[in-house]
Amino acid sequence: MTSPICSHLHQWMCWPLLMLAAGTVMAQGVTPKQILIGQSITLQGGKNEYGMAVMDGINAYLQDVYAKGGVNGRQIVLKTLDDDNKASQAEANARQLIEEDKVFALFGAIEGGPSNAVMKVVNELKVPFFGPMAGSPTLRRPHQPLVFPVRAEHRDEFRVLLEYIRSTGGKRVGFFRADSAVGLEHLENFKLLCQELGLEFALDLPFKSDVSDAQLDAMAGRIVGANLQGVVNHGSAGLYEKLIRQTRAKGSPTPFMAVNSGSTQLARHLGTLAHGMLFSQVLPSPWERKTDLTREYQDAFRRHKPGVDFSYGSLEGYMTAKALVAALRGAGPQPTRESFIQGIYKAGAIDLNGLRAGYQPGDHAGLKLVDLAIYTRDNRFRH
Repeated sequence: MTSPICSHLHQWMCWPLLMLAAGTVMAQGVTPKQILIGQSITLQGGKNEYGMAVMDGINAYLQDVYAKGGVNGRQIVLKTLDDDNKASQAEANARQLIEEDKVFALFGAIEGGPSNAVMKVVNELKVPFFGPMAGSPTLRRPHQPLVFPVRAEHRDEFRVLLEYIRSTGGKRVGFFRADSAVGLEHLENFKLLCQELGLEFALDLPFKSDVSDAQLDAMAGRIVGANLQGVVNHGSAGLYEKLIRQTRAKGSPTPFMAVNSGSTQLARHLGTLAHGMLFSQVLPSPWERKTDLTREYQDAFRRHKPGVDFSYGSLEGYMTAKALVAALRGAGPQPTRESFIQGIYKAGAIDLNGLRAGYQPGDHAGLKLVDLAIYTRDNRFRH
């Protein structure tokens, strides 16, 4: 779907140009009236609640940009394709968006496998990829000169969760993770943090995307017998919900903890089973008006999505779209892919109402914000 609202570079990078009739040379995806941005995101035909929430936040911000005349007189047009949470589809989407739809840049994937598939294509075709919302370590290490994450990565979330386990006397932990190359990288980071913090990594819980209920039940049985003081995930909120339910059905009180991705939806679906559950968050609370960013988000979201609940997903979409627009402004009145990247470096950091996402050659850190939130008995996240 297409929404109208919605020198540090190596010399071998060559940006495609479009020659207009008037003689002005413009970059691919740029016309006098618009900048075309491509997006492959996990929506699963509207069934992925987290992906849909992210899109609600993105569109809420871009509608306000549209109403104010766009960026340097050009409207931001977002062409969005659904990757169905499949890396192969995300790769095909990225190729279509760049080679057929001729977008200026790619933006805003949300899952680790699809985000890495998009990264593979942009590295091959030399196109910037701004604001992937996955916490995958591969988006930052080794350094990816064309990839600009905004949110903090899962490794930083693992640290705060494991530090909490240690601070409360915990010793033994388990990890629920994808049985994939990205999942293995998360596992290595998790093990290193356990070693650093003096915790025992006691249970690895890998899963394939087609894991069955029977296999999840077997994992629940392993958790029951492992005497763990904490289990941590790195996404896949729907599968994690099933694992938690099956473990609780066996009578186990093992504490489950979760990263930011899909946390609003996970807690809501678990209901009373989520009470007392600890979550790492890479954003301020979307329900509180304690920061300039959340006040702006709430006001815009109420205008454009009346009756829709606030969530971490929609706040992340809003914030990441805001960062994209700031980067596009920094590209100047005649944006090219090179000026887009150089503008980000020149700024040094993108200011998101007091939160600063930092970028410099060799280090696209983005935000460092990671906080802890507990899900309370009145069904709220308390930071």
